[in-house]
Formats: sequence, C-alpha cells, structure tokens
Amino acid sequence: MVIREATAEDWPAIWPFFQEIVAAGETFTYPTDLGRDAGRGWWLLPSPNRTVVAVDDAGRVLGTAKMNNNQAGNGSHVASASYMVDPRHSGQGVGRALCAYTLEWARAAGFRAMQFNAVVETNAHAVRLYESLGFEVLGTVPEGFLHPAKGYVGLHVMYRAL
Repeated sequence: MVIREATAEDWPAIWPFFQEIVAAGETFTYPTDLGRDAGRGWWLLPSPNRTVVAVDDAGRVLGTAKMNNNQAGNGSHVASASYMVDPRHSGQGVGRALCAYTLEWARAAGFRAMQFNAVVETNAHAVRLYESLGFEVLGTVPEGFLHPAKGYVGLHVMYRAL
C-alpha cells in the first residue's frame, strides 16, 4: 500500500465509497444527501491542508484521509483529520495506515496536537483505533449525533499531543 497526495483524478474512485459512507449516516456529520460536486469540495482540500489516498499495487484507491488545522487563528496549531476506507477493504490496516500518516504529516507541519471534534461513540472500531494510536476521549456531547438505527448517541471529542 502506498499513501500519496490525492488529485482531482482520484475523485471518481473515492466518490462511490464516500457516497456510501455518507449516505449511511452512521459515522459522519455530513448531510446524507451530499452530492458529488459538494462532496468533492468538502473532501479534496486545497493547500496548505491536504488530502491523500491509500492505493494498492494496482493503483486502486483503498481509502482516503483529509488533514487540516482544527481551528483558525490562535487555534491553528492543532490539527484535525478525517478518514474513509472503502468498505470492501476494511480490516486490512488501511485506516490505521492513514491515521499514522496524518499524525506524521501534522508533526512535520509543526502542529502541537491533533483533535477530532466529532467521533460518533457507536463507531467502536474507529474509537478503538484512535485510542490504540494514543488519542483519548476528552469529553462526549450527549446525544450529539442522530444515528439512523440507534437514535441519539454521543459525539466524542478526541485528542492526542504530538
């Protein structure tokens, strides 16, 4: 697996699983009816932020991550990131590799920490992954997320110093 900068030419490969994940409404706070063009604008970030793809030896996109500062101005020293792995490739270490990559990017870019603002508490796989990489839950917004099957569930704020 290789992680590289995403380009506009990668969007057709990202869009099918991006749409599937967003439309399911279980893990992202994005509108579930987010269209292709709007989704591209939300995901493919301009510099100095960054979007990457994880690809296999054949060049197939397995997953993607976007990295950015969490806040502007006096809060711009804290990074944030989001991840999507094609469900057909889950359980193969793609998410872990993308998360590790974003941590290294943030360190190299001079960020002091990484914070995730909205990790759905029922997304147990992601929570376990982030905790295994040194993130901690700082707090949970009770009923901060309307899960389509589980109703109102909490949203974790997770943090890791760099």
